[in-house]
Amino acid sequence: MLDKVIRELRSFEGIKRKNAIGPFVRKFVDHPDNVIASFGEDAAVIEVGEEILLLSADGIWSKLMEADPRWAGYCSILVNVHDIAGMGGNPVGLVDICTIGNQEIYDDITEGMATALKKLDVPMIGGHFNPDSQQSSIDVAILGKAEREEVIYSDRAEVGDNIIVGIDLDGRVHPSFDLNWDTTTMKESEEVRKGLNSMKRLGEKGLVNSGKDISNPGLIGTTGMLLEFSKKGGLIDLEEIPTPDDISFIEWLKMYPGVGFTVTASEENTSDVLEEFKDSGLTGKVIGEVSEDRKLNLRYEGREKTLFDFETEGITGL
Repeated sequence: MLDKVIRELRSFEGIKRKNAIGPFVRKFVDHPDNVIASFGEDAAVIEVGEEILLLSADGIWSKLMEADPRWAGYCSILVNVHDIAGMGGNPVGLVDICTIGNQEIYDDITEGMATALKKLDVPMIGGHFNPDSQQSSIDVAILGKAEREEVIYSDRAEVGDNIIVGIDLDGRVHPSFDLNWDTTTMKESEEVRKGLNSMKRLGEKGLVNSGKDISNPGLIGTTGMLLEFSKKGGLIDLEEIPTPDDISFIEWLKMYPGVGFTVTASEENTSDVLEEFKDSGLTGKVIGEVSEDRKLNLRYEGREKTLFDFETEGITGL
């Protein structure tokens, strides 16, 4: 099992497509003093007077757009709100760039977006529309707000921290896209937002040292990005990872969950973090520990093996 997991994750497109981030963002390293954090975080953190703004954007994977435009439109909203939630913030509003040359695709995408906006109670407040393209795409940006001392960053994991996941297991593999674990379409708005707001409550209570929303690289890949950005390593015990019924373990490790986060916390705060995830309707579990050696190691049945050595190979290169 361990060798298979290593092999599958190293070749997983959801992880490999993150490799280009580092070389790209190194061209844009200069920021004004009021930009507290930028590349590597789920959202940029910007100081504007007394306020802290969060700014993020996501483009929808072409494979998802081709598979199901309606679901792609829905996800374009969900993933942005997920980014703001992952940093302990509240969403304020979104803008989109919609490029569509087909009326049927237009109807599907906008219907999906409208459904998600209502579900997540966030307004679309502007954007740009290209009506005459040969290809279709949807890109969305989001503005959020947070309290200065409550922002959750992904570069602050500390050696000895427990690695904890909080994830909604009550869902299904989406019928149109087998890399998406859908836990939101079948639930009421209040229940979905309760899970998303778990990170805000963790930030308010100062219970975690770092955190990130689980995205395209999957649970282990996203945790690896957090460790890489924190200049740390870690050991993840595969047997401790919470997994839904009726899905293979390898498939689960590649899923983009509807609501899911990976955080690190001290031993002292771990029980409170787990309780917060439970109260939010998520399954919380300690799956590993942060280390100093800058390697992401996996353990299964007492055997350990390195997935990534961040000194020689990274996920993002940040």
